[in-house]
Amino acid sequence: MVVVPLPPGAGRTMKKIFLTGASSGIGRAIAEAASAAGHEIWGTARKAERVPILPGVHRLALDLAERESLGEIFRAAWREAEGFDVVINNAGSGYFGPAESLPPAELARHFQVLVFGQIELLHLALAAMGEEERGLIINVSSLASRLPVPFMAAYNAAKAALALYTMSLQLELPNDKIRLVDLQPADIKTHFNDAIARVERNDPRLARTWQAVDHNMKTAPPPELVARHVVRLMDAPNPPPRIMLGGFFQASVAPLIFRFLPQRLRLWGLRQYYRI
Repeated sequence: MVVVPLPPGAGRTMKKIFLTGASSGIGRAIAEAASAAGHEIWGTARKAERVPILPGVHRLALDLAERESLGEIFRAAWREAEGFDVVINNAGSGYFGPAESLPPAELARHFQVLVFGQIELLHLALAAMGEEERGLIINVSSLASRLPVPFMAAYNAAKAALALYTMSLQLELPNDKIRLVDLQPADIKTHFNDAIARVERNDPRLARTWQAVDHNMKTAPPPELVARHVVRLMDAPNPPPRIMLGGFFQASVAPLIFRFLPQRLRLWGLRQYYRI
């Protein structure tokens, strides 16, 4: 493990953060912003060497697909940190292809990484934070949980499951000193599309959707937008239970319009948006 010392004076308002998916995209931007703000981060990725070397960053190997090791790794990091102020469930993966031909193994892997693994870390964090009666947990779901992307059924469904699980806990938690936030980014300009598994098929609807998805990603706001909000959330005395971030239309206009439309019109609107 490589840990770069914190910059002088950084400890004045330092928080200790456990962050999954810290090697790229939104997670990496959060790690960079938190490090620049003087916080100490335990950043995880499937390969620890992919986590950026930054001041105050501890690099950890964590694969959410390997359930047996999750508790051991989190508890070891908790002991090393002597407790976390913030836990951020951010790790992600994707699959682009028709839902009816989605391999069962791929569907199971998606839910293990995006739902079951993150829920297990959420439970671990709640148990540990409950003893100290303080803490902030941020679950990064997605706007796709409410406005699904065609041919990404596993991703849409997994993110919806995480969002609703988060809301259920927000209803149930008796201790308001532990804050739980559902962070729902719209399209954010990352390399996510380059990393997802993608079905190659001679299907014009599939091709048009991918063109729209790729265009939306390339013209979206950068991940630093999300990172800045996350750093501010850490200091908020009463953070909102849900926050949407992204371009104005996707994050603000579309959810408001779709909220009041019947399902038939929602489907029509999404088909028009993705040109299918």
